[in-house]
Amino acid sequence: MTTTIQEGKAKIPVPATTTQDVFYNPIQEFNRDMSIAAINVWSKIYLDEVAAKKAEKPNRKPKDDEPKNPQEINVLEALSATGLRAIRYAKECPNVSHILANDFDASAAAAIRKNAEFNDVLGKVVPNEGDANMVMYQSLQKDGFPVKNSTDETPKGMKFMVVDLDPYGTAAPFLDAAVRSVGSGGLLCVTCTDMAVLAGSQWEACWAKYGSMPIPNAPFCHEMGLRMLLQCIQNSAARYGRAIQPMISCSIDFYVRVFVRVISSPQDAKQMVAQSSMVYSCVGCRAYTVSPMGSYLTEGNSVKFKNPSLPKIGTNREKDGCGCEVCGSKLHVGGPFFSGRIHNQEFVAKMIQHVKDGIAEEKFKTHVRMLGMLTVIQEEIPDVPLFYSVDTLCQALHCQVPPLKTFFSALLNAGYKVSSSHCIPTSFKTTAPNSVIWDILRCWIKTKKPISEKRLADTQSVAVKILSVEPTIVADFSKHKDAEPESSKVKLVRYQMNP
Repeated sequence: MTTTIQEGKAKIPVPATTTQDVFYNPIQEFNRDMSIAAINVWSKIYLDEVAAKKAEKPNRKPKDDEPKNPQEINVLEALSATGLRAIRYAKECPNVSHILANDFDASAAAAIRKNAEFNDVLGKVVPNEGDANMVMYQSLQKDGFPVKNSTDETPKGMKFMVVDLDPYGTAAPFLDAAVRSVGSGGLLCVTCTDMAVLAGSQWEACWAKYGSMPIPNAPFCHEMGLRMLLQCIQNSAARYGRAIQPMISCSIDFYVRVFVRVISSPQDAKQMVAQSSMVYSCVGCRAYTVSPMGSYLTEGNSVKFKNPSLPKIGTNREKDGCGCEVCGSKLHVGGPFFSGRIHNQEFVAKMIQHVKDGIAEEKFKTHVRMLGMLTVIQEEIPDVPLFYSVDTLCQALHCQVPPLKTFFSALLNAGYKVSSSHCIPTSFKTTAPNSVIWDILRCWIKTKKPISEKRLADTQSVAVKILSVEPTIVADFSKHKDAEPESSKVKLVRYQMNP
């Protein structure tokens, strides 16, 4: 006896027992829905680029890192398990030519073949049993990855324009091979589920796996996890004269998922130093300062690179060096992390439209959540790395937390930009400096919600040190028309509960 699992247009027969031979995770349907939308949007952009190049140079020959047929889009699902994702790509991504569904486990490879036959996509889905890294390295050969037992329906060799890594745990061991395997201009899709490592409680493991150090218990830990993953991908790409262009980067439930284009460009690879940064985060008040690891200046055809210099981040402490300029507490150092844009706003807008276009035909079961997350991502200030949490700042002051609309209004009325982050509900990104953020909270306490004297008994506390400074601005808490984002006005599911 078997039961059938249906997800999207794919159906998977599963033994009606308490155990399964191959792992299937229904919670990841949202991940797969987002991936299909991203691949469909990217493939349209890519094919338009191919057509434009062909029109400009009809006799142009493809480069070594491009497929012989530029219009052929082959996908590698390197860690396929049941093959469900590959089957959905075959059925729901019209621009995809073939999908190599690979798994190291023999029973998984057999299940992929059986499931592909069940869905009548065997041939478009090519099952393969092998080591994921070896498959990616073999695809670097002139004729691509050699397909075993190829038929008229399957190519003899495959070059990949999309590489999808969705492991259990970290994707770090696969990144070097992945950034080389994907064709220039192609899409690299990466999931990491080891959030205990990326989010900060195991910083030594993060350093070993990703080459970066998180900030323990930082409010922005999930976004920093995304950015450290992007930094790791960029570091791998730069070794081979390649650079990344993040299309969309998502913190979802218990994992992170990023979609990046990989471009062959040694010059861009060098210039990515300006998008790599360190962060100095106060352990007391949670203020932070981001410091780029380098910069460059373009003069005509020449590019001059400049070494980084330390930002003004605080005052000297007798015992442990530099202290926070706001409260004098010690600073933790985190990074390096990718500090450039982690979303392409035009790409996100096209994804939103693609999801909306599929609602009538029920293309994505999770479309409500997709639209909520995508819209919040679209509303994020693009050039502000990391974020603050209002409740964390107020915790340092022992004061009542102002409503987000009220706090956002004060920042907007002061002439600064502000937005939420898709990572957590109480987050805010802003172009305002630390001094203005604290002045607004000082004004909030002074004019709206005074603190009990008992809370200020300790003269050496963080709260006393911050509140002993008089605000240099008068905060205006009157409602601003842009304080409530559009995603909130239309009642989208902006923050899903972790399943």
